[in-house]
Amino acid sequence: MVFSLKILAYNELTMAILSIRQFGDQVLRQKSEKVAEIGKELKNLVKNMAESMYEANGMGLAAVQVGILQRVIVTDISGEGQKLTALANPKIVEKSGTKIEEEGCLSLIGLKIPVERAEKIKIKGFDIKAGKEIIIEADGWLARAYQHELDHLEGTLILERTSQDHRVEALRQLTMGPTNRGE
Repeated sequence: MVFSLKILAYNELTMAILSIRQFGDQVLRQKSEKVAEIGKELKNLVKNMAESMYEANGMGLAAVQVGILQRVIVTDISGEGQKLTALANPKIVEKSGTKIEEEGCLSLIGLKIPVERAEKIKIKGFDIKAGKEIIIEADGWLARAYQHELDHLEGTLILERTSQDHRVEALRQLTMGPTNRGE
């Protein structure tokens, strides 16, 4: 596990801000493995992932993005900690409709590209906070966030979910580096 130096105190617990892997890191292209056991270590990982997601102003984060090849995601489209979900072994069991919207990614900083996703989904997974299997019905940005994070668990980036023209332009931007993009 790779940790940055920043440590935050939160509800009497000490949490670490994890380093989020960036484009080019081969771990992002690997498939994550099913979680076999929900224990203290996994719960601690989820707390650190959530804090890292909030610190980066994200709406979701997959364990693979912090270098852990486990089927674990956290999401909170409110960005305030009020609607945090943490799922192990999530799986989409139903989806309907499609919509194209611009998406960003914490592993592709500064990039926003159009991605087609289902408008509504049902997702099944083990709710790590509640300690039980659940089914969530989601639409809009929450459905989009779940689909985005599940893609990460399969080693898929938004670059594979966009048109060829947008992919070429995105790769050009990513390979030019921040100094050539006016950042």
